[in-house]
Amino acid sequence: MNLDGQRGSARAHTGRGWFVTFEGPEGSGKTIQAARLRDRAAASGIPTLLTREPGGTPVGDRIRHILMDASHDSVPLGARADALLFNAARAQHVDDVIGPAIARGELLICARYADSTIAYQGYGSGLPIADLRDLERLATGGLKPDLTILLDVPVEIGLGRKGSDEQQRFEAGFDHAYHERVREGFRLMAAAEPERFVSIDATADEAEVEAQVRRAVSGLAGLAAIGAVPGGDAAGEPDSPALRMTR
Repeated sequence: MNLDGQRGSARAHTGRGWFVTFEGPEGSGKTIQAARLRDRAAASGIPTLLTREPGGTPVGDRIRHILMDASHDSVPLGARADALLFNAARAQHVDDVIGPAIARGELLICARYADSTIAYQGYGSGLPIADLRDLERLATGGLKPDLTILLDVPVEIGLGRKGSDEQQRFEAGFDHAYHERVREGFRLMAAAEPERFVSIDATADEAEVEAQVRRAVSGLAGLAAIGAVPGGDAAGEPDSPALRMTR
Protein backbone atom coordinates (compact mmCIF):
# COMPACT_ATOMS: atom_id res chain seq x y z
CA MET A 1 0.00 0.00 0.00
CA ASN A 2 1.14 3.55 -0.76
CA LEU A 3 1.22 5.44 2.54
CA ASP A 4 1.28 8.87 0.92
CA GLY A 5 -2.36 9.05 -0.10
CA GLN A 6 -5.86 7.82 0.57
CA ARG A 7 -6.30 4.09 0.44
CA GLY A 8 -7.93 2.72 -2.66
CA SER A 9 -10.61 1.05 -0.56
CA ALA A 10 -11.17 4.06 1.71
CA ARG A 11 -14.65 5.50 1.86
CA ALA A 12 -15.98 8.92 2.71
CA HIS A 13 -16.87 8.94 6.39
CA THR A 14 -20.64 8.67 6.66
CA GLY A 15 -21.13 7.93 10.34
CA ARG A 16 -19.80 4.38 10.24
CA GLY A 17 -16.63 3.92 12.20
CA TRP A 18 -13.30 2.37 11.25
CA PHE A 19 -11.83 -1.03 11.97
CA VAL A 20 -8.04 -1.30 12.28
CA THR A 21 -6.24 -4.48 13.31
CA PHE A 22 -2.65 -5.23 14.31
CA GLU A 23 -1.15 -8.56 13.32
CA GLY A 24 2.27 -10.15 13.44
CA PRO A 25 4.46 -12.82 15.00
CA GLU A 26 5.12 -13.10 18.70
CA GLY A 27 7.02 -10.15 20.16
CA SER A 28 6.35 -7.81 17.24
CA GLY A 29 4.93 -5.04 19.44
CA LYS A 30 1.23 -5.27 18.61
CA THR A 31 -0.01 -4.44 22.11
CA ILE A 32 2.10 -1.35 22.64
CA GLN A 33 1.55 0.01 19.12
CA ALA A 34 -2.21 -0.53 19.36
CA ALA A 35 -2.20 1.37 22.66
CA ARG A 36 -0.11 4.18 21.19
CA LEU A 37 -2.52 4.50 18.26
CA ARG A 38 -5.48 4.57 20.66
CA ASP A 39 -3.92 7.43 22.61
CA ARG A 40 -3.00 9.39 19.46
CA ALA A 41 -6.50 8.99 18.05
CA ALA A 42 -8.04 10.13 21.33
CA ALA A 43 -5.72 13.16 21.34
CA SER A 44 -7.06 14.10 17.90
CA GLY A 45 -10.67 13.94 19.13
CA ILE A 46 -11.60 10.64 17.46
CA PRO A 47 -13.77 8.33 19.60
CA THR A 48 -11.71 5.17 19.92
CA LEU A 49 -11.97 1.74 21.48
CA LEU A 50 -9.00 -0.60 21.97
CA THR A 51 -9.55 -4.34 22.32
CA ARG A 52 -7.72 -7.61 21.71
CA GLU A 53 -8.14 -11.23 20.70
CA PRO A 54 -8.71 -13.68 22.09
CA GLY A 55 -10.71 -11.80 24.70
CA GLY A 56 -12.56 -8.53 24.73
CA THR A 57 -15.68 -9.99 26.34
CA PRO A 58 -16.30 -12.04 29.51
CA VAL A 59 -16.76 -15.17 27.38
CA GLY A 60 -13.70 -14.33 25.30
CA ASP A 61 -11.56 -13.82 28.39
CA ARG A 62 -12.54 -17.27 29.68
CA ILE A 63 -11.64 -18.81 26.33
CA ARG A 64 -8.38 -16.84 26.31
CA HIS A 65 -7.35 -18.48 29.57
CA ILE A 66 -7.89 -21.93 28.04
CA LEU A 67 -6.04 -21.04 24.83
CA MET A 68 -3.05 -19.18 26.27
CA ASP A 69 -2.35 -21.07 29.50
CA ALA A 70 1.22 -22.38 29.42
CA SER A 71 1.18 -24.08 32.83
CA HIS A 72 2.05 -27.75 33.12
CA ASP A 73 -1.49 -28.68 34.16
CA SER A 74 -3.19 -26.87 31.26
CA VAL A 75 -5.52 -28.83 28.99
CA PRO A 76 -3.76 -30.09 25.80
CA LEU A 77 -5.37 -28.67 22.67
CA GLY A 78 -5.14 -29.71 19.05
CA ALA A 79 -5.15 -27.35 16.08
CA ARG A 80 -8.83 -27.90 15.30
CA ALA A 81 -9.83 -27.17 18.88
CA ASP A 82 -7.66 -24.04 18.77
CA ALA A 83 -9.35 -22.83 15.59
CA LEU A 84 -12.84 -23.45 16.93
CA LEU A 85 -12.13 -21.79 20.27
CA PHE A 86 -10.50 -18.73 18.74
CA ASN A 87 -13.47 -18.30 16.43
CA ALA A 88 -16.01 -18.85 19.21
CA ALA A 89 -14.38 -16.02 21.16
CA ARG A 90 -14.27 -13.94 17.96
CA ALA A 91 -17.98 -14.40 17.24
CA GLN A 92 -18.89 -13.03 20.68
CA HIS A 93 -16.34 -10.24 20.27
CA VAL A 94 -17.81 -9.13 16.93
CA ASP A 95 -21.37 -9.24 18.25
CA ASP A 96 -20.75 -7.51 21.58
CA VAL A 97 -17.81 -5.15 21.01
CA ILE A 98 -16.45 -4.72 17.49
CA GLY A 99 -19.68 -4.39 15.53
CA PRO A 100 -21.38 -2.00 17.99
CA ALA A 101 -18.30 0.27 18.20
CA ILE A 102 -18.11 0.58 14.42
CA ALA A 103 -21.85 1.25 14.27
CA ARG A 104 -21.41 4.06 16.81
CA GLY A 105 -18.87 5.72 14.52
CA GLU A 106 -15.81 4.85 16.61
CA LEU A 107 -12.32 3.81 15.60
CA LEU A 108 -12.10 0.19 16.73
CA ILE A 109 -8.49 -0.96 17.20
CA CYS A 110 -7.93 -4.66 17.75
CA ALA A 111 -4.68 -6.44 18.59
CA ARG A 112 -5.09 -9.65 16.55
CA TYR A 113 -8.15 -10.73 14.62
CA ALA A 114 -9.07 -13.44 12.09
CA ASP A 115 -5.76 -13.29 10.21
CA SER A 116 -4.02 -14.68 13.28
CA THR A 117 -6.07 -17.88 13.10
CA ILE A 118 -5.17 -18.30 9.43
CA ALA A 119 -1.48 -17.72 10.23
CA TYR A 120 -1.25 -19.91 13.33
CA GLN A 121 -3.73 -22.74 12.79
CA GLY A 122 -3.49 -22.62 8.99
CA TYR A 123 0.09 -21.91 7.96
CA GLY A 124 1.55 -22.88 11.33
CA SER A 125 -0.39 -26.04 12.16
CA GLY A 126 -1.42 -27.09 8.66
CA LEU A 127 -5.21 -26.90 8.82
CA PRO A 128 -6.83 -26.28 5.40
CA ILE A 129 -6.95 -22.55 4.72
CA ALA A 130 -10.26 -22.82 2.87
CA ASP A 131 -11.90 -24.48 5.89
CA LEU A 132 -10.55 -21.78 8.20
CA ARG A 133 -11.88 -19.07 5.88
CA ASP A 134 -15.34 -20.65 6.03
CA LEU A 135 -15.14 -20.71 9.82
CA GLU A 136 -13.97 -17.08 9.81
CA ARG A 137 -16.96 -15.98 7.72
CA LEU A 138 -19.32 -17.69 10.15
CA ALA A 139 -17.66 -16.17 13.22
CA THR A 140 -17.31 -12.63 11.87
CA GLY A 141 -20.39 -12.38 9.66
CA GLY A 142 -17.98 -11.31 6.93
CA LEU A 143 -16.66 -8.31 8.87
CA LYS A 144 -13.19 -7.40 7.54
CA PRO A 145 -10.84 -4.69 8.82
CA ASP A 146 -10.51 -1.47 6.84
CA LEU A 147 -6.77 -1.64 7.53
CA THR A 148 -4.51 -4.37 8.88
CA ILE A 149 -1.07 -3.35 10.11
CA LEU A 150 1.39 -6.23 9.94
CA LEU A 151 4.28 -5.70 12.34
CA ASP A 152 6.89 -7.99 10.87
CA VAL A 153 9.85 -9.21 12.91
CA PRO A 154 12.23 -12.17 12.55
CA VAL A 155 11.22 -15.06 14.77
CA GLU A 156 14.40 -15.11 16.85
CA ILE A 157 14.09 -11.39 17.61
CA GLY A 158 10.39 -11.55 18.48
CA LEU A 159 10.70 -14.56 20.75
CA GLY A 160 13.81 -13.07 22.33
CA ARG A 161 11.85 -10.01 23.44
CA LYS A 162 9.85 -12.07 25.93
CA GLY A 163 11.24 -13.39 29.17
CA SER A 164 10.29 -16.83 30.42
CA ASP A 165 7.77 -15.30 32.83
CA GLU A 166 5.99 -13.55 29.92
CA GLN A 167 5.66 -16.56 27.67
CA GLN A 168 2.22 -17.92 26.96
CA ARG A 169 1.31 -21.22 25.35
CA PHE A 170 2.27 -20.33 21.78
CA GLU A 171 5.71 -19.08 22.76
CA ALA A 172 6.43 -21.88 25.21
CA GLY A 173 4.89 -24.85 23.45
CA PHE A 174 5.72 -24.45 19.75
CA ASP A 175 9.11 -24.73 18.07
CA HIS A 176 11.06 -22.24 15.95
CA ALA A 177 9.96 -23.86 12.67
CA TYR A 178 6.31 -23.40 13.64
CA HIS A 179 6.83 -19.69 14.26
CA GLU A 180 8.68 -19.36 10.95
CA ARG A 181 5.64 -20.81 9.18
CA VAL A 182 3.40 -18.39 11.04
CA ARG A 183 5.55 -15.43 10.02
CA GLU A 184 5.60 -16.57 6.40
CA GLY A 185 1.82 -16.97 6.52
CA PHE A 186 1.37 -13.37 7.59
CA ARG A 187 3.69 -12.21 4.82
CA LEU A 188 1.81 -14.22 2.20
CA MET A 189 -1.54 -12.80 3.34
CA ALA A 190 -0.16 -9.26 3.19
CA ALA A 191 1.14 -9.83 -0.32
CA ALA A 192 -2.24 -11.23 -1.41
CA GLU A 193 -4.23 -8.25 -0.05
CA PRO A 194 -2.09 -5.13 -0.51
CA GLU A 195 -5.20 -2.94 -0.45
CA ARG A 196 -5.85 -3.94 3.19
CA PHE A 197 -2.42 -4.69 4.65
CA VAL A 198 0.45 -2.36 5.47
CA SER A 199 3.66 -4.15 6.45
CA ILE A 200 6.02 -2.39 8.87
CA ASP A 201 9.49 -3.49 9.93
CA ALA A 202 9.03 -4.00 13.67
CA THR A 203 12.76 -4.23 14.33
CA ALA A 204 12.86 -0.41 14.22
CA ASP A 205 12.55 1.50 17.49
CA GLU A 206 9.06 1.99 18.89
CA ALA A 207 8.84 5.68 17.96
CA GLU A 208 9.69 4.98 14.31
CA VAL A 209 7.20 2.12 14.14
CA GLU A 210 4.55 4.37 15.69
CA ALA A 211 5.23 7.07 13.09
CA GLN A 212 4.69 4.55 10.30
CA VAL A 213 1.51 3.25 11.94
CA ARG A 214 0.08 6.77 12.21
CA ARG A 215 0.99 7.48 8.62
CA ALA A 216 -0.84 4.36 7.46
CA VAL A 217 -3.95 5.00 9.56
CA SER A 218 -4.15 8.64 8.52
CA GLY A 219 -4.64 7.40 4.94
CA LEU A 220 -8.12 6.17 5.85
CA ALA A 221 -10.84 8.64 4.89
CA GLY A 222 -11.72 10.80 7.89
CA LEU A 223 -8.61 9.93 9.93
CA ALA A 224 -6.08 12.39 8.52
CA ALA A 225 -5.91 14.14 11.90
CA ILE A 226 -4.10 11.15 13.39
CA GLY A 227 -1.10 11.90 11.22
CA ALA A 228 -1.03 15.50 12.42
CA VAL A 229 -1.04 14.91 16.18
CA PRO A 230 2.16 16.51 17.53
CA GLY A 231 4.73 14.49 19.42
CA GLY A 232 3.94 11.12 17.89
CA ASP A 233 7.18 10.78 15.97
CA ALA A 234 9.53 11.71 18.77
CA ALA A 235 11.33 9.11 20.79
CA GLY A 236 10.90 9.20 24.52
CA GLU A 237 8.77 7.97 27.36
CA PRO A 238 5.26 6.70 26.78
CA ASP A 239 2.51 9.26 27.33
CA SER A 240 0.37 7.17 29.65
CA PRO A 241 0.45 3.96 31.71
CA ALA A 242 -1.52 2.24 28.93
CA LEU A 243 1.51 2.60 26.68
CA ARG A 244 3.67 0.62 29.10
CA MET A 245 1.80 -2.60 28.36
CA THR A 246 4.04 -5.53 27.44
CA ARG A 247 4.23 -6.74 23.87
